[in-house]
Amino acid sequence: MTDLTVGIIGSGGRGTPLGAAAHRPGRGARVVACCDTQPRVFARNRANYGRNIFTTTDYRELLAQDLDAVIIATPDFLHEEQAVAALAGGRAVYLEKPMAITIAGCDRILRAAAKAKARLYVGHNMRHVSFVQKMKTLIDEGAIGEVKACWVRHFVGNGGDYYFRDWHAERRFSTGLLLQKASHDLDVIHWLCGGYTRHVSAMGELTLYGKVESRLPVIRGPRRREGPLTRVEVWPPLTQRDLNHRIDVEDLSQVLMRLDNGVLAQYAQCHYTPDYWRNYTVIGTDGRLENFGDGGAGTCVRLWNRRNLGYSARGNANFEISVERGSHGGADAKIIGEFLRYARDGGAIATSAIAARESVATGFVATESLRSGGKLLPVPRLAAAIAKANA
Repeated sequence: MTDLTVGIIGSGGRGTPLGAAAHRPGRGARVVACCDTQPRVFARNRANYGRNIFTTTDYRELLAQDLDAVIIATPDFLHEEQAVAALAGGRAVYLEKPMAITIAGCDRILRAAAKAKARLYVGHNMRHVSFVQKMKTLIDEGAIGEVKACWVRHFVGNGGDYYFRDWHAERRFSTGLLLQKASHDLDVIHWLCGGYTRHVSAMGELTLYGKVESRLPVIRGPRRREGPLTRVEVWPPLTQRDLNHRIDVEDLSQVLMRLDNGVLAQYAQCHYTPDYWRNYTVIGTDGRLENFGDGGAGTCVRLWNRRNLGYSARGNANFEISVERGSHGGADAKIIGEFLRYARDGGAIATSAIAARESVATGFVATESLRSGGKLLPVPRLAAAIAKANA
């Protein structure tokens, strides 16, 4: 089997674990080209992928190389432009989530994929996380009957470190964290519940980080995050230092959703909790599921499907989830493996470019609702012709 030739746009940061998973010389794929705006990452790229790889700071030069597949792991506001360019060459494209920061951007990408008949794969790796897969299996097996509701709480304990020190903190580069950060969870809600959101109402505010006076100097463009990703010793959150010069996204938000199959869902996100994990509760006509932990030691999924007089902490069935090695609880290796197989052979995949568009659409309209007093707003459907072309 000849190795697929792979290029990475955004070869530092998120591109590092994805590239490591994709580089399999003699086993189906090898990274041969890297692009990043910070040339200092190229030394690490050469150490990881070989001295003779092609390197450039201009993604257009990378796309001029002879490549079978491209991984795009750049900041969100660059996804639309770079994905459209990569797809135009007919290559298979792995695009990090979110697909884009607007609905129009997502639809443009989908049209480009259809026009070029290229294989587009969006990196919603939560679909490859073991506890989510266990919940999906139990739902599909009928363990809780027909799904009627889903409640998600996202405790973003590293919010100040991850999202308020760089471009994520600015609407012009992210739309907002109810799109940027929540796109994973919105996609999982849709997947577990078997439908897409059609109406939303949201509320949220910048409740804490706007009060932090320690800011980095003003710059004209998007700021890259520098330094350690997590600074555990910084507590309470108001003692954060060196936040982005501009912060105009919300740090506390919640959204109510009605899906096209009648399921009612809600999602809540806070960026200054002391802990960092996701909690999913799915309720059906015959029971409910809930996860405790989201991939680390002690993670489990519990099922309640018999009536109890009071609260039973362990439920009626308890499913222990094994800890998996690798970034994102082993999901990165799984998702890249699936992408490489899809790039070579096509076939069924766990992720969906259309579903990725729907998670962005939900987050985008929810952000509009949040910033207009919580109005109930419709989420626009994907045009039938685009959906058919990308089915």
